[in-house]
Amino acid sequence: MAIVNVTPDSFSDGGVRFDPQQAVDDGLRFVSEGADIIDVGGESTRPGSQPVPEAEELRRVLPVVEGLARHGIPISVDTRRAGVARVCLDAGARIVNDVSALRDDPDMLPLVAERDAAVVLMHRRGEVDSRYEGPAYRDVVAEVGRFLMERAATGEAAGVGHRHIVLDPGVGFGKTPEENLALIAAAGELGGGRYPVLIGTSRKGFIGRLTGVKEPRLRDPASIWLAVEATRRGAAIVRVHDVAGTRQALAVSAAMR
Repeated sequence: MAIVNVTPDSFSDGGVRFDPQQAVDDGLRFVSEGADIIDVGGESTRPGSQPVPEAEELRRVLPVVEGLARHGIPISVDTRRAGVARVCLDAGARIVNDVSALRDDPDMLPLVAERDAAVVLMHRRGEVDSRYEGPAYRDVVAEVGRFLMERAATGEAAGVGHRHIVLDPGVGFGKTPEENLALIAAAGELGGGRYPVLIGTSRKGFIGRLTGVKEPRLRDPASIWLAVEATRRGAAIVRVHDVAGTRQALAVSAAMR
């Protein structure tokens, strides 16, 4: 899953693809480099970021979704809002990637079920406007895994197809570096053998804390290594910035196995 942020303030690449045509061009390049899914987002979820009005979020993402959909590319829309998801699904998106696990907008769950869309259910600690602060974990793997399985069960009870559910433990999003590493190591367990798991570590702040590299765009070597390790540990999908580098590393890892 390749990341296409159509925002001015994302932590790693804010503003790079604020022009819709640039975002479409980069999405096409990512596919040529080996991406299976393009994840288009119009609202930054970095700690402390401010919510974007729904109309503005839609203004950012819709031209990109439409442009990529014309090429038949599997598109994920990274949004917490049913209004944005609805229009993007109409425009050709196939997946809703919701960092709130369908909790922030009460209309999101029935929409996903009605449209028979695939969905990524993500765990986060706390809320974006509180910088993802919340109670400490006793056992992060058990607690995050329990939450994800509960959200999956809620989705299925509301009519979301079992085969359409992907679980994401939300690496970053209020966890410590040690907790993030534990979740990556447990990637194969978090879905309980029933659901595929997505791991997104690319360029995140905890890599900077582990390595001392402050500039997010310089964290690709560690990001690629973590993507390989996540798949080795059982992740079905990795969400990345550097598609070409990750594809090369995954190919060599697969050959070694």
